[in-house]
Amino acid sequence: MAEFICLFGKDSAAIVIKQPKKSPLFLRMIVLVFAMVCGLYICSVCLNQFGFVNFQTSQLVPTPSHSLHFVTRIHYPQPQTFNRAECGNNPVRYFAILSMQRSGSGWFETLLNSHSNVSSNGEIFSVLDRRKNISSIIQTLDRVYNLDWFTSASKNECSAAIGFKWMLNQGLLDNHEDIVDYFNRRGVSAIFLFRRNPLRRMVSVLANSYDRYAKLLNGTHKSHVHSPEEAEALSRYKPVINSTSLIHDLQETENLAGKALEYFNTTRHIVVFYEDLVTNRTTLKQVQEFLNIPVKALSSRQVKIHRGDLSDHIKNWEDINKTLNGTEYEKYLRADY
Repeated sequence: MAEFICLFGKDSAAIVIKQPKKSPLFLRMIVLVFAMVCGLYICSVCLNQFGFVNFQTSQLVPTPSHSLHFVTRIHYPQPQTFNRAECGNNPVRYFAILSMQRSGSGWFETLLNSHSNVSSNGEIFSVLDRRKNISSIIQTLDRVYNLDWFTSASKNECSAAIGFKWMLNQGLLDNHEDIVDYFNRRGVSAIFLFRRNPLRRMVSVLANSYDRYAKLLNGTHKSHVHSPEEAEALSRYKPVINSTSLIHDLQETENLAGKALEYFNTTRHIVVFYEDLVTNRTTLKQVQEFLNIPVKALSSRQVKIHRGDLSDHIKNWEDINKTLNGTEYEKYLRADY
């Protein structure tokens, strides 16, 4: 309550209202609550800024722990083959796209390369000599991340993010301990790219393998196409899938993806699904945020080959439908995008 003080003078009297003193404990509580609110806000901003993206996973692979216990490290490479000139003070981030053949990695890479400051240099370990042992792997990685690896995707001086795509069966899992150590030591961020529906991937693998020999496009084999007419021509071929080994093959694909996530669990990484890239373009925004590069609209000239229901692309559809119905893989029979 307020205190009333009466002052009596010679000619008049005055009443002074004196405000009560606030409790020191009450003031401390206000300061503490304010500090906690500010701390929570700063943490939320930092988590978003540093790219801690929580992608929704499916039953295709085990849910990764997303061990992102450190932020994207920046580098100032000094290439031996050219001078970065005025861009020498611009930081560079390192990344690697870890995936399987026919999982959309080629399309995904063209999207990244449409960014003016990203250089993703393709499937560099498809060449056996570059992965014959861990020494050759490390030497190749050093060349890439030192900006001394030249492809049509190279942005050279002013690259803000440099990387490549690496298939799981190209020495990655066989040498995972040394590669994980390299990634953590050099600050390489891993982008896992998988398909939620491995049955669709199987169709793409078989069709692409067939075209290597059939060369359906005017005697030329193409793994990726840039026109609806080319896509239509390639999609006419319907592969026959081995229904006897189908469930085992699907399990093997899941196990391979799960093993990769287990091996690279201690790296800074995210998991991206091809289907999410197709149906939700905000996924590309999240990838750019993960790499800590300016977010831009990305595009690709590639055209999808196998569209629509899987029943339109598998010759022995009735056998496949019968094999998977009633199993945990039944969901792969349905259209997913």
